[in-house]
Amino acid sequence: MSKVGLIVPTLNAGALWPDWLQALAGQTRKPDYLLLIDSSSADATAELARAAGFEVKTIARRDFNHGGTRQFGVDYLADAEIVLFLTQDALLADAEALANLLAAFADPEVGAAYGRQLPHVGAGPIGAHARLFNYPEHSQVRGLADRDRFGIKTVFISNSFAGYRRSALLQAGGFPRHTVMNEDTFAAGKMLLHGWKLQYCADARVFHSHDYGFADEFRRYFDIGVFHNRAAWLQRTFGGAAGEGKRFVGSEMRYLCRHAPAMLPSAMLRTLLKWLGYQIGRSCHRRLPVGVNRYFSLHRAYWSASFPSSAPPGAD
Repeated sequence: MSKVGLIVPTLNAGALWPDWLQALAGQTRKPDYLLLIDSSSADATAELARAAGFEVKTIARRDFNHGGTRQFGVDYLADAEIVLFLTQDALLADAEALANLLAAFADPEVGAAYGRQLPHVGAGPIGAHARLFNYPEHSQVRGLADRDRFGIKTVFISNSFAGYRRSALLQAGGFPRHTVMNEDTFAAGKMLLHGWKLQYCADARVFHSHDYGFADEFRRYFDIGVFHNRAAWLQRTFGGAAGEGKRFVGSEMRYLCRHAPAMLPSAMLRTLLKWLGYQIGRSCHRRLPVGVNRYFSLHRAYWSASFPSSAPPGAD
């Protein structure tokens, strides 16, 4: 049986954290290695994780990077043949969640797999729709040959709940060391180009959703635009995002008409802010002062950090 490692980046995990740890403890297939990479939390995140069996590595908050920090974890857990990732706000939905995700790797052609994200209890209708749209009820396997059918969606994956075959990830070059976000999409694209397949596992479920404010919608899509500018090969290889964006907006309008028609004006404004943020990030950020980019960005430390090495500075 393959050795499995679980890597969780954290910062002030908060009130959900005890439930998160309890859900992990209840899994029928437990990881062989547990690694927490904590960005100097001010609460009891690290202490509770140690008590639950995690090895904890602490880094300065300014040193966190979505790609570099996760790649540090992959390099550190050198004996793990399958590396799993969860975020602190992705709550395992049942006792079989990890086992069902790991089952994907029985297929030797699968290099990465990701699970279904369900809306948190009490999630708003806009946040809930985003999960229902991106994480359907039926599982799916995608390869490079499917790019004409799925376009940019071919490389869709989320490290909020995902797993990687170490050999496939390293063959593809690992996660980018310095990226504003979407390190998972970057790695998935490289893996598909190396002949691996990507599996969506609808029966491996977590609760994970966000109710973003207006400003955060703009900032998040500014960062997505920056990412697509700096990883332009993805859209050249797999297609642009415009078609998928239009499909999402149409689905969202229909969903809100049925379930929350009073939210339609809010959704329309959010769509405008997303489009504006994306266009500025993709087309303009290289010409803007760093301070402006930092102000527009949801991940502001990215604009202050130098290019990190495989081990985040200060990891102990």
